[in-house]
Amino acid sequence: MVSLGGLAVLVVAAVASLFMAWAIGAGSSGSTPFAPAVGANAISVMRAGFIVGVLGLAGAVLQGANVSEAVGTELIYGVTLTPLAVVVALITAAGLVAIGVFAGYPIATAFTVTGAVVGTGLAMGGGPAWAKYQQIVSLWIAVPFVGGAIAYATARLLREVVDEAVAIPFLAGLVGALIANVEFVLLGPSDVSESLSTWVGVNTGLSPTVATAAVTAAAFLAAAGAVRWDVTRDEAAGQRHFLLVLGGLVAFSAGGSQVGLAVGPVLPLVGDSIPITYVLLGGGIGLLVGSWTGAPRMIKALAQDYSSLGPRRSIAALIPSFAIAQAAVFLGVPVSFNEIIVSAIIGSGYAAGGGGVSREKMVKTVAAWVGSLALAFGVSYGAFSALELLGLS
Repeated sequence: MVSLGGLAVLVVAAVASLFMAWAIGAGSSGSTPFAPAVGANAISVMRAGFIVGVLGLAGAVLQGANVSEAVGTELIYGVTLTPLAVVVALITAAGLVAIGVFAGYPIATAFTVTGAVVGTGLAMGGGPAWAKYQQIVSLWIAVPFVGGAIAYATARLLREVVDEAVAIPFLAGLVGALIANVEFVLLGPSDVSESLSTWVGVNTGLSPTVATAAVTAAAFLAAAGAVRWDVTRDEAAGQRHFLLVLGGLVAFSAGGSQVGLAVGPVLPLVGDSIPITYVLLGGGIGLLVGSWTGAPRMIKALAQDYSSLGPRRSIAALIPSFAIAQAAVFLGVPVSFNEIIVSAIIGSGYAAGGGGVSREKMVKTVAAWVGSLALAFGVSYGAFSALELLGLS
């Protein structure tokens, strides 16, 4: 039977998780997906905040399990986070993210949560999960270069090389092909995710290779055809529509990736007593509220302060963002959406010779990312160690 004190700590842990979800919705998953679309005047700030909240909730429930389990169980060996450790880690991380929201700088949420969980776990006497750290850090380092380079190349393609009536439908086809191979929990058996191509293979008896090739090709042609029709009818409107669809896909992916940063630490506490779908739903609601109440400020900062983006460069920024986000969800690696979007925005901005990119803002943002990782680790480690000395752990 849980003591009154233990129950109180569990309640505080749940509240801390919801606070973290709110902070993520306000500053990461809620602000980044539609920032390029807002910068291109394709959608208003307030409408973007509303839509991204709804789509983030859907992504959290349908795709949030992989990252949640990685954050909750794979960052530290030998110990299981206690309720007090969860409280320390989440309050430390959420506090730093909230400071970034109100200061107008996009703190990398994955950095703060990872640093706080690792710091608390080591303070408990756990061992470092070096293999997981290597995987995480490798992705963090690769994101700015890969995302920025793809965004730059795509923006230059749209700007200088080929006819947009051909290029934009082709890019839409690539996005459709990617969607056909993205995993969703609704398509698989209980608590297992499957892609549309895998689902077709299982339910038609086709070999996995044939099913994947057929569904991927069909999705490519369908997406490319739809966008080709829209762009041919009205080029400017077609670009805006495609940009808004991309923003929605990134918002959905943000929910699937970022919810794990909020609810992952509490998974060891609930065990099998609460299905993970309900835990993800709770975290998704926190993201939704954060997006509605706090995201507009950060949407403005990302849309206007980093680079002045038109529709073409916004499309170029969102395509690699969606691909990288889905790769992180598939691998179960916590990744910062601020890092993904900011690097893509900068890459697409440089395709126009700088595009209004603020170097000062870039330097301060990178410093905030690195500093938040170190600060989250140090504060959480020190706070839990102090509580241990006081006999409160």
